[in-house]
Amino acid sequence: MRKRPTLIVDHKNLRHNMNTVIGWCREAGIDVAGVIKVTTGLASAALDYESCGAKWIASSRLEQLARAREAGVKLPLLMIRVPMLSELSEMVKICDYSLQSSLDTLKALQEAAAENGKVHNVILMADLGDLREGFFEKEEIVDIAVYVENELDFVHLAGIGTNLGCVGSVKPTKEKMDMLADWAEAVEEAIGRPLEIVSGGATSSLIPLFDGVMNPKVNMLRIGAVSYIGPLEDLRTCYGREEVDVLSDECFVLEAEVIETNTKPTHPIGELGVDAFGKKAVYVDRGRRRRALLAVGRADYGDIDDIVPQLEGAEVMMASGDHTILDIEDCREQLRVGDIVRFKVKYSALLRLTASENITIEEINRQ
Repeated sequence: MRKRPTLIVDHKNLRHNMNTVIGWCREAGIDVAGVIKVTTGLASAALDYESCGAKWIASSRLEQLARAREAGVKLPLLMIRVPMLSELSEMVKICDYSLQSSLDTLKALQEAAAENGKVHNVILMADLGDLREGFFEKEEIVDIAVYVENELDFVHLAGIGTNLGCVGSVKPTKEKMDMLADWAEAVEEAIGRPLEIVSGGATSSLIPLFDGVMNPKVNMLRIGAVSYIGPLEDLRTCYGREEVDVLSDECFVLEAEVIETNTKPTHPIGELGVDAFGKKAVYVDRGRRRRALLAVGRADYGDIDDIVPQLEGAEVMMASGDHTILDIEDCREQLRVGDIVRFKVKYSALLRLTASENITIEEINRQ
């Protein structure tokens, strides 16, 4: 008997999405760094990206990239979270490329690379307004680029890049892509050679590509979310892009077991305080309705809005750390204890589920 709850990984759907996204980018002259962080570094996802034509495998965690290499991935590995000083020696052993935004780190990277006898490739990050990592002024990134080019023998300046649509939710507009290209050209003029990489961001940077306004200077995107989640959120939900409707939203499916069914009120009875997470919840009184209690909870997937039941008529009502309550009053199918409910999962849920020790991962349709 299969151990529950289970996250089913359908590699056929996953490769369909990866092939489609990489094809979009290839038509625009853009190579893809396949990001595996949302799967907690699932090595088979990295192998799928490699087979579908990605040029790099990327993650924000060294241990995930190490697993990819151990699984047989031959592509260059890219660290996409600016590294800590304390991990530089390990990073140069594992990774071929990294994103950088600090002169102090670059100087320390020179020493770590020299000690390991390796030349390490860097992409200098430009903060174009999203206010995450990166140099904030064009003159500063040019000066740093010149320093790396001329002073750091074991650090190779591969390119520059940016991040958008993250902590500051800034859209990757044509103006932002043109700004990145302008900064890249300024760097190239200062160092006297072309850059190999101009990295225009992540999944959200497909928007200027879809609109046909992507600056031709941009030749790399770091793609994760859309390959795994498809039209379930982000480009579809946040930006209304119909282009992603050709993608599958069933690459990852959560299966949870019913442990109770009952008919109960929809509004708690008694003096209300806070829920299990210290929050004051708002409850809507819909009378007595039939419901199902499932053996999976917010400790596994996070917010109830990030899982979508595939059972017609079912609605996620509330959840504790270990339980999820479904309203099943309007379902044609009457659930019983022991039945299985399947859910599509959004980005945040996938990030948590793949990291949860309580979730069994089952992979199907592997090559």
